[in-house]
Parts: sequence; C-alpha cells; structure tokens
Amino acid sequence: MIIGIVRETLATERRVAMIPAQVARLVKKQWLVIVTKDAGQAAGFSDADYLAVGAEVRPSNADVSQHADIIAAVNVHGDDLIRLSQEAKSGQVVIGMMDPLVNAQSLSNIAASGITTLALELIPRITRAQSMDVLSSMATVAGYKAVILAAHRAPRLFPMLMTAAGTLKPSRVFIMGVGVAGLQACATAKRLGGVVEAYDIRPAAREQILSVGAKPVELDLEAENTETAGGYAKEQSQEFIARQQQAMSKVLAAQDVVITTAAIPGRKAPVLITKAMVEAMKPGTVIVDLAAETGGNCELTQAGEEVLHHGVLILGPRNIASSAANHASQMYGTNLSNLLDLLINKDGELQLNREDEIIRDTLVTHQGALVNERLQGLLTPAGEQ
Repeated sequence: MIIGIVRETLATERRVAMIPAQVARLVKKQWLVIVTKDAGQAAGFSDADYLAVGAEVRPSNADVSQHADIIAAVNVHGDDLIRLSQEAKSGQVVIGMMDPLVNAQSLSNIAASGITTLALELIPRITRAQSMDVLSSMATVAGYKAVILAAHRAPRLFPMLMTAAGTLKPSRVFIMGVGVAGLQACATAKRLGGVVEAYDIRPAAREQILSVGAKPVELDLEAENTETAGGYAKEQSQEFIARQQQAMSKVLAAQDVVITTAAIPGRKAPVLITKAMVEAMKPGTVIVDLAAETGGNCELTQAGEEVLHHGVLILGPRNIASSAANHASQMYGTNLSNLLDLLINKDGELQLNREDEIIRDTLVTHQGALVNERLQGLLTPAGEQ
C-alpha cells in the first residue's frame, strides 16, 4: 500500500494531511509513504523530519499522484478536485475535505474519472467515529483561535486586574452558538479571565455552557426541532430569527467581545446580528464571525476582511484553523490515520465495506459513479424524489 501526502495549494492553507509522527505509524505497518517536497513546511515539519521516519520525499504533487494508491490531503476543492481527477489513476483513492454539500455537482462530474473519493466532512457523528471527526477537531482549533484573535484586537484586557493604577474591569465576552467551536471559545475566554456568556437555541446546550464555566443567556423564545440527528443546530424560520434578533439586541449592547459560530452544513449561515444591532453596540466592541466563509452571522461581515462600523470591529477570518497549522495538522492527521485503520486491513489491502456506516456515509465517488445517497439527494430534482 502506498500512501501519498500532497502539498496543499490553497493560498490560505498551512496544514498538512499527516505529520511525521503519524507517518511513522504507517511505515511500521510496512506501508510506503511518499510526501511532496515541502508539504509540511508551513506547519513546522521539514522534509528531513519525514525522511527520518521512513517516508520518501517526491518533487511534486503530480509525482505523488502518479504513484500513490491513496492520496491524503486537507483541502480538495475546485481546481484541486479537477486536477486530481486528471492526474490520478482509475481506482485511486483520494481522501480530504471537499465541502461536499456545496460541491456535489463537481464531485458527480469527476466520478467518471474512476477515482474513489472520501469526504471527511461526511464522517457520521456517532461514538465509533469520534476519533475520525475532522469537523470537531478543526472546530476546536477555530474556537480557541477566535478568542485569541479577539483578545489581540480588542482595546480592553480580558481579566480583571487590581493594580496601583486602579482596578480594570474584566471584558464581557458573548458566544453565539455553542457547538464544538463555541464551547472551546467559552472555555478559552474564561481561562483568559473574561466574564463569559453564551447562547444557543438547542435546549441541551444549557448544561454544556455551564460545564465550561460560562453563563447561559436565555431568551423568551420558543422553537421546535432545534437540533439535527447529527447534533447540529437546525435551520429556523425567518420569523423566529427576526424575534431572536430583537431579543438579542440588549444582550449584545453590553458586550466587549462577541464570537459567532452558527453554521448549517451546506447552507448559508443565518444572520444573527444585523447592521442596526451593530450600531447599538459599544464602540470598541470586537465581533469575530467564524461563519464568514458561508456568508457570515453578522450582516456586515466580509470574508477575509476587517470591517469597522460605528466603532465596532468585525473580523471575518478565512480558514482560521490553518492559523494554528502545527496542532491542527496533528489533530487532522490523527483523524485521518484512524480512518485509514478502518479502510485498510491487516494485510495492507483496501477494503471499502459499504455496510459499515462510517465508510458508507463518507464515500462519495466509486467505480465511476456518485455513490453517496446524501449527495445524490441534493442533485435529484424535487419532483423526482
């Protein structure tokens, strides 16, 4: 079995699919690992580090694609997807994050090339798959980095300080949406000394907020079916969102830092903070919008940009997990290597057991066809379902 680790081509991407410590595990299993030159450099891992654990370093991604049985990548979107389908051998396996719910048609189009693709965003949220869940791993990094970014840009310190020059009040930090990223943001802001509050429409979130030392904010709103089977917040009606915005305005006006994390897989992010709500906030407040890449939770967010409006700074970071590339790569690579253990048997042979829920849900294209039922449903006209 030959595992290929390619160098990422996305301009904002600094992660690498597997770090040397994980490659060492594969080499011990008698698998050959080939790595594109400088693949890990941006994450802090040199070619020498990979050579030291028994990998081979190849000059280009094309060289790796030509020889590998399985290609491991972080981002496989757009042009990368097309390039891999052109360079890869029929029957070759490509594993990475592909934004499949948005790129279903593109994935369907490349199926005819004969490559097998597994999209890591589709790993099911079940107990047995927790060690393979890249979305949760990367959300952990994103939640932490969002707080650090906010602390860096805020004009106030987070903790209360009693000094000879007087007492400094702690910053008030508000987290909107407490999935994995939101909970990590709560915990990080609390450790920095902030007074932390959080809100989520899911009733189960209250205990989770308390568990990380934050205070739940409860609005007098009723919503049904607030959570999907996978544990994500469910999309709500425009009428509910309007009532939520109105009730949230007073809460936001008292904050120094606001971090928004509300996202719906495959859909535009819900707008939780309107322009009018921003204008009612205190000058100097910092908003970090973790949903910037899918439209933003703040009406004024611009992905990859900083917006200053009425004294409020709105940050819309792209690919924020990549800003902690070393540890993010470690977590991503661990998720990936655990999936490889499921895909490859003790004899080093690939086994795509589609009766296994993890493999069935993650597998996208195989043997010249789009085989993922979830993506098939997205491409089927409503009248034909």
